[in-house]
Amino acid sequence: MKARMTNPATVLPETMPAIQELIKAVKKGGVPESILELVHLRASQINGCGFCVDLGAREAKKGGMSDERLHSVAAWREAPYFSDAERAALALAEAATRLADRSDPVPDDVWDEAADHFDEQQLASIILWIATTNFFNRINVTVKQPAGVTGW
Repeated sequence: MKARMTNPATVLPETMPAIQELIKAVKKGGVPESILELVHLRASQINGCGFCVDLGAREAKKGGMSDERLHSVAAWREAPYFSDAERAALALAEAATRLADRSDPVPDDVWDEAADHFDEQQLASIILWIATTNFFNRINVTVKQPAGVTGW
């Protein structure tokens, strides 16, 4: 497999510092890295971004996430491996990624559950991480970035 083109952020390298600063800032929002990894993995699964699913799973595994949790992210509602806070973050990630799927894309019950587990700074971090993941997914899917290949 081969990408259609070099990663756009590499073609326009002046974008990289801004992208890297955004990632650093989001990760300072007080959300456990494991939750950000779950959010990234779930949004990437929904968007069909093989590159991000592969990279996200490898990073989560490196960070100590169990195989059971990694293998169950797509079916998190039925799996016993996730805390209530993780479930709230996963539900928010799904809703904010699937904006066109319903007339009220992020319903109050999804928001309220997330707000029960995370303060405003943490919610900001999760929302920005969902948006950043969707940003990466859209780039990688568009250029057909293959999984397992460095592109960022």
